[in-house]
Amino acid sequence: MPVIEFREALNQAMCEEMERDESIFLMGEEVGLYNGAYKVSKGMMDRFGARRVVDSPITENSFVGLGVGAANVGLRPIIEVMTFNFAIIALDQIINNAAKMRYMSGGQLKTPMVIRGPGGAAHNLACQHSQAIESFLVHTPGLKVVTPSTPYEGKGLLKSAIRDDNPVCFIESEVMYGMKGEVPEEEYLIPLGVSNKIRDGGDCTLVSYSKMIHVCMEAAQKLSEGDGVECDIIDLRTLRPLDMNPVYESIAKTNRVVIVTEAWPMCSMASEISSLVAEHVFDDLDAPPARVSSEDIPRPYASNLEHAASVTPEKVVQAVKKVCYLAD
Repeated sequence: MPVIEFREALNQAMCEEMERDESIFLMGEEVGLYNGAYKVSKGMMDRFGARRVVDSPITENSFVGLGVGAANVGLRPIIEVMTFNFAIIALDQIINNAAKMRYMSGGQLKTPMVIRGPGGAAHNLACQHSQAIESFLVHTPGLKVVTPSTPYEGKGLLKSAIRDDNPVCFIESEVMYGMKGEVPEEEYLIPLGVSNKIRDGGDCTLVSYSKMIHVCMEAAQKLSEGDGVECDIIDLRTLRPLDMNPVYESIAKTNRVVIVTEAWPMCSMASEISSLVAEHVFDDLDAPPARVSSEDIPRPYASNLEHAASVTPEKVVQAVKKVCYLAD
């Protein structure tokens, strides 16, 4: 099975879908002549031409809105935002138009579009460019929100997102674009709204998504080697619709849960998951649900402060030890 980078897996997904369906086009800042800010769209303008790979001005509200209109009249746009931090400028178009058009038209209009790009923090980009804003989007009925964690997941989920008749926010991680993984040559799809258990253990359940999955994997390895604690890890994959069944099944076995997200703790995905766990499987818990999130501050620019504010494997290890009553 070929081993490719995350960015190449996304490129393959878009190219395969654009070959399959001529109504699909890509639009965004620098997606064409520059091959994409992160080279996700490398070679696509040469392959599909400037009518289907469209360089836009730096006006997120405008080109996201253009995508909404195009989707309403029968096209299937992929709108790349250079970062979801910039998508804040287009939240009116995303939340008030894309998410609500089908409902407000009584089903006469649909909005089959994907809004994709990197979310969360990279390195030393300071507080305006280092935000994980998925909870803004997950809060909104009518949107689907997808957060892949590997090249394999990225390709399969993006192909499904492009084929979906609803607006999908597809949030990638900037630091994962160079990550390599196995991706089959044959076509495959990963359905939206299906979580996946990626590690088996009987002592504690770790719940996460996107690049925090890799932090959880590192923490689980440290716990296994240092303390003999074995963790289940559930990759949510899709935050809306949210599949909690694998989480509940895991907690019934482990009786403990730690939720790990890169976002701020207030009104976050971690808050929602913790609440759902308490509502649905409270009697299975031997300890309160624990959350590990970024510090509740704007992310600092200085490297040492940025690291201190971030989620780390060591913080996850301490949270697991606490719910297992092993903390110092």
